Parts: sequence; structure tokens; C-alpha cells
Amino acid sequence: MTLSGVPDGTVQLDIRMKDQNAPNFLHGGGKVAYEGQKSLPYGAFRYKGPCPPSGKHKYRFTVKALDGNGKILGTAKADRMFP
Repeated sequence: MTLSGVPDGTVQLDIRMKDQNAPNFLHGGGKVAYEGQKSLPYGAFRYKGPCPPSGKHKYRFTVKALDGNGKILGTAKADRMFP
């Protein structure tokens, strides 16, 4: 995952993935320490990739930038259809 535009003061990224067509299916995510890196390596957080039971589904990645107290400094979202 490539990172850009991360707000100043960010120390942690909270990353989530959600199937917009099956919102009760948990795909996971996690919190990752942020120290100014420009990308996150594979395995930095855990999630189950897109796996629609039938047809196309819309998936949303949400990343929240958190300060040292857990305050949200910014939020980014990206939607993609699969397959």
C-alpha cells in the first residue's frame, strides 16, 4: 500500500476493508505504526481479500490517521469493484 498526504503528527494508521454489498462480512484490517514511511509492506496488517459469493461487489478501504492520543487527524477512502 502506497502512502501519501499523511497529516503531520500521525503516529498510527487504522486500516479497514469492508464489502459494501455484504457489510456484515468482516474483512479485517489493523493499526500500523507510522514513522514517515512512503509505503506499507505486504503483511503489515491482516485482512481477507475480496471474495464475493456471486457477481460484482464494491469494496472500501478506509485509512484513518491517528495522533499519539488516538485523535483522528484525517481519513482517506478508496472504493473498488471486484472482480
